Amino acid sequence: MRDEYLREAKKVISDPNILINVVSRRVKQLRRGHRPLVESLEKLNPEDIALREVIEGKISFELQTES
Repeated sequence: MRDEYLREAKKVISDPNILINVVSRRVKQLRRGHRPLVESLEKLNPEDIALREVIEGKISFELQTES
């Protein structure tokens, strides 16, 4: 996992627990064959692809509140 991607992703999702959950869920999807939402000229591992997707606003999250 690239440190610069992690730093940039933390600016988008500041809570580390939420960031871990979002990235890990997306990594599982990518490993199951889902297509990346970002393009890259270099070969990236699924973790870096997921972080780039967060950085570029391609994936997000929604907190559910109890009513």
